[in-house]
Amino acid sequence: MCANFKPLKREHSYQLDLLEPTFDYKSDVYPSDDCPIILSHQNEWEWRKVKFGMLPPYAKEVSFKYATYNARTETVDHKRSFKHAWSNDQFGLVPVEAIYEPKYINGKAHWYGIFRQDGKPFTLAAIYEETIIDEQKVRTMSLLTINADRHSFMKQFHKPDDEKRSIIVIPDHLRKEVVPHV
Repeated sequence: MCANFKPLKREHSYQLDLLEPTFDYKSDVYPSDDCPIILSHQNEWEWRKVKFGMLPPYAKEVSFKYATYNARTETVDHKRSFKHAWSNDQFGLVPVEAIYEPKYINGKAHWYGIFRQDGKPFTLAAIYEETIIDEQKVRTMSLLTINADRHSFMKQFHKPDDEKRSIIVIPDHLRKEVVPHV
């Protein structure tokens, strides 16, 4: 599971064939922080600013009381917080330079940055939601995750007795298939 990542640097937007985002975001993102997401609009990719962590459409306030920054693919279709976004194909791509995961050594968490060997940005599968709160549109997102108990690399992260989870990296050649109508 991923609770911290380094989003795409503006100057690397060209590597995704996009112009730079026109909004600000932090160089390290944690739950409830703003970050960039790539969505489809009128058959074109476009940047949108979202908060990291899902607020369902029925939310009445911007409050992240629950850990909704990751959505398990095995249950996303029936979990109340994610069901609407999933069933309405509200998929996006979160471009990152690196993700961070804890590896436990002698009972203590050591954080590791995971990035591409060639230094290029990569994209993560996400679902997003648009919610109206106090007459303002609030966009939020959750990173999709899969079981990684048997993954040769990702199984080393998180507490030894915990289920191993991983975000979903979308290969360059599949990006247009993940975000519909592009």
